[in-house]
Amino acid sequence: MTWRLRTSFSLLLAGTLAAGATVSGRIVLQDSQERRVRNKGDYSGVIISLEPADGRTLEIKPVRAAMVQKDKTFTPHVLAIPVGSAVEFPNYDPIFHNAFSNFAGQIFDVGLYPPGTSRTVSFRRPGIVRVFCNIHPSMSAVIAVLATSWFDVSRTDGSFEIENVPPGEYTMKFFHERATDEVLGALQRRITVSRDVGLPPVAISELGHLALPHKNKYGQDYPPSLDDPMSYPGAR
Repeated sequence: MTWRLRTSFSLLLAGTLAAGATVSGRIVLQDSQERRVRNKGDYSGVIISLEPADGRTLEIKPVRAAMVQKDKTFTPHVLAIPVGSAVEFPNYDPIFHNAFSNFAGQIFDVGLYPPGTSRTVSFRRPGIVRVFCNIHPSMSAVIAVLATSWFDVSRTDGSFEIENVPPGEYTMKFFHERATDEVLGALQRRITVSRDVGLPPVAISELGHLALPHKNKYGQDYPPSLDDPMSYPGAR
């Protein structure tokens, strides 16, 4: 009987390790000027990722994701994907849109396209891609293209869970669009994963963040917004 119990426990442990561990924790945003953060305690949109600290190469599995355009808003506002993944940009508004990025993460321009249609972009190198609409200056989003398959985006309460992490040493990295590079760099840490890991709360300061207006895809100021889809070039 003892031998059977030990065997069963060993098989259960082996199965648990094979499936990987869960790394969990909670983000707390500080020094924010955002009303939803200060008044509602909304700590969503922080990307937490794990990269092997010993230089080993692990398989990265690309995915197909979507960033919806509806009510003149990109949803989700923050999207994390493994490198090599494709992102669809469906237009669910009754007006034209033109998603683009002219930042270093990956430059793309899907062009002007009508309601009820979609465009797809493949992201082939790691980096932070800041997405805008060439028609509506209020629309913005972030796509984080990561060189790992182990990541999560914090929820409204700040919680995150990175599942199925193989045992090993990892560098934990953070990205938040309203935190400076210096703040994020100081938060990096090395963690050991051999079983489930629960981390203490991680405080991220937004002090020093400057919200700067962006230009359109031609590097020019935006003209007045047009809400009538028949007003857009090519709409007829």
